[in-house]
Amino acid sequence: MLSVQHITKRYGAQPVLRGIALEVAQGEFISLLGPSGCGKTTLLRILCGIETPDTGSIHLQGRDITALAASQRRFGVVFQSYALFPNLSVLDNVAYGLQAMKRPQQEARALEMLSLVGLAEHSRKFPAQLSGGQQQRVALARALAPQPPLLLLDEPLSALDAQVRVGLRAEIRRLQKQLGITTIMVTHDQDEALSMSDRVVVMHQGQIEQAGTPQQLYARPQTPFVAGFVGKMNLLQALVTGAGRARVGQHELRCEVDEFKTGSPLLLGLRPEAIVLRPEACDFEAPPYGASNTVKGQVQEAVFLGPCTLLRLRCEALGDVVLEVELSTSRDASLPEWLGLGSGQSVLVDLPPQAIRGLAQPLSMLRAA
Repeated sequence: MLSVQHITKRYGAQPVLRGIALEVAQGEFISLLGPSGCGKTTLLRILCGIETPDTGSIHLQGRDITALAASQRRFGVVFQSYALFPNLSVLDNVAYGLQAMKRPQQEARALEMLSLVGLAEHSRKFPAQLSGGQQQRVALARALAPQPPLLLLDEPLSALDAQVRVGLRAEIRRLQKQLGITTIMVTHDQDEALSMSDRVVVMHQGQIEQAGTPQQLYARPQTPFVAGFVGKMNLLQALVTGAGRARVGQHELRCEVDEFKTGSPLLLGLRPEAIVLRPEACDFEAPPYGASNTVKGQVQEAVFLGPCTLLRLRCEALGDVVLEVELSTSRDASLPEWLGLGSGQSVLVDLPPQAIRGLAQPLSMLRAA
């Protein structure tokens, strides 16, 4: 439905976008995810026609729209600042983009869209009389009213309170599915991107680092940056010692590194929730993958976070690294009885081979990220 080919953009000597290529299917919800300054908002502004690319092209349903002005593209756009007209009623704000219709048709369409976002009873109010979440719903209704071919969302929830954001992101996703409108959203919030999107495009330093479904990005990140930006990831410097094996510190681990050559340095990634802890003095059987992926650890810190407790463990066998481990909170909101909250508690740390991913080589990629 939308094809973006080799888009570049510079501001003076500073490159902002470096050869962006992206294909978007009809009805797909895409999130552009990345830190401030990665180029995601500039890309969105180029898509809606506010900015012009230095090179590259944009095709909508096979038609080249690269040179079209924003008004000619007629995309729906929602900004984080709502951008409502304070002197117009909610109804007139939503009807603003329907000038080609007669007034009764404008009002009927505006009321239809306000009903979709649950605000029909507020149609005669002014924006200042609404909460932030309600104002953003009005902005969304206004963007959808002209039935645009593409909906662009520029950090639409970042100005709202946390609880309002959670509810509204579910509402936006429901509407997008109901209307089947192709949507591209810019966000720096990984929870928003993972919960709302069909695909997430992770951007870094003006380039696409990785694109895929939320599940693909979380389970199989391809670079250290993606591993650290999408969720949490322990990164371990390692050396491939053979098929399915790598050495971290003085300890050899079984892991998924078959695509890397023996003798090559790399980074291993391991999610905190994948690590299993056992008491040091335990009679438990060794894990099914054997004892080679079990090391001793010492608790340095325990932080209660509600749904989970975050532990930081120092593991001398792995080169004296500190691992982060997440333990799900039990019903009584406590750690396992055998694990004390004081620092210095010794535990056995099981590192499942299937959860350890080879991420990158050489190690300089970590410094670049």
